[in-house]
Amino acid sequence: MRSDDLGLKMKSSIDQIKTIDVHAHIVLSESMHMAGHHGPEIGYDENGSPWFRIGAYYLRNVRYENSVFMDTSLRLEAMDKAGIDFQVLSPNPLTYFHYIDAKNAINFCRQHNDALIKQLNYCPERLAGLAAVPIQDIVAACEELERAVSELGLLGAYIGTDFGRPLDSPELDIFYEKLVKLNVPLFIHPAPSGIDGPKGDPNLNQYELELLTGFAAQETLAVATLIYGGVLERHPELDICISHAGGAAAMLIGRLNAATRLRPWVSEQLKKDGAFESYLAEIWFDAHVQDQRVLDFVVSVFGTDHLVLGTNFGGWDQHGVQGSEKWLNKLGNNAKRLLRFSEHIGFN
Repeated sequence: MRSDDLGLKMKSSIDQIKTIDVHAHIVLSESMHMAGHHGPEIGYDENGSPWFRIGAYYLRNVRYENSVFMDTSLRLEAMDKAGIDFQVLSPNPLTYFHYIDAKNAINFCRQHNDALIKQLNYCPERLAGLAAVPIQDIVAACEELERAVSELGLLGAYIGTDFGRPLDSPELDIFYEKLVKLNVPLFIHPAPSGIDGPKGDPNLNQYELELLTGFAAQETLAVATLIYGGVLERHPELDICISHAGGAAAMLIGRLNAATRLRPWVSEQLKKDGAFESYLAEIWFDAHVQDQRVLDFVVSVFGTDHLVLGTNFGGWDQHGVQGSEKWLNKLGNNAKRLLRFSEHIGFN
């Protein structure tokens, strides 16, 4: 086939993709025990109920084996039923391993990313992936990101909100620069505290409040830190996507914006009229909020140009693909821009 014919075929295939889900985690059998004694590990109790171990933490009664998380054929069948054309797979937040020793974290991320690409190759016209990176060692994180993107063909990086240094730490600038150089986005999604790092607020231990409210707090902190800390000012070409519509950021926009006019620690750049909202408009968000009223409010604050579809596919709070064809096409086209489909996605 001539190169110009191949280019037209690839463009046609990309154009046919309408619904793109960017919030879909995967669990990989090949990554089991790849973080040394930290795991991860799957097992079953005497009653046959599953558990998933990360260090001393046990997630119980969530079945990964023989589910969409580990069986690609089941995933594709479920995507068909859900009306999802294309999915971007990311690490399970339980297995970020951001606080363990760097050696085991590096090994896990390499093994995870290698295993991920094998799953993606099962159906590359419908699946792509994001890289796990050992962010506790920033140089190693840059190296693994480069390998994952340049050699494996992954579309970006996926990290948590808590890994021992704030998102505006100058130490992270080389990581952000690497993302820009490789022309790929960074996705940020919280994980429960205390898995391999420090314990969080004990008040969040009941009623699964860490999952229900703690994640939203971490996402809101991420939005505020990226803007207040000058990350988007220092890296204007950096694209960052935050899960669950940025937590409570939309609700707190008035308060967050007012601080730029009234608080003594605000930078001169951020004091300029419209600066806060200008930087906010550069952040991307997935629209996994589970309530149309909330989504309508998010759209009224953030607009639609930097929103993408997210379902938490297979998770306890997975929601269906909803909305008009026009709406879903809009989110799909946004995802294509965020993920640089025209540059990084190709079909045979």
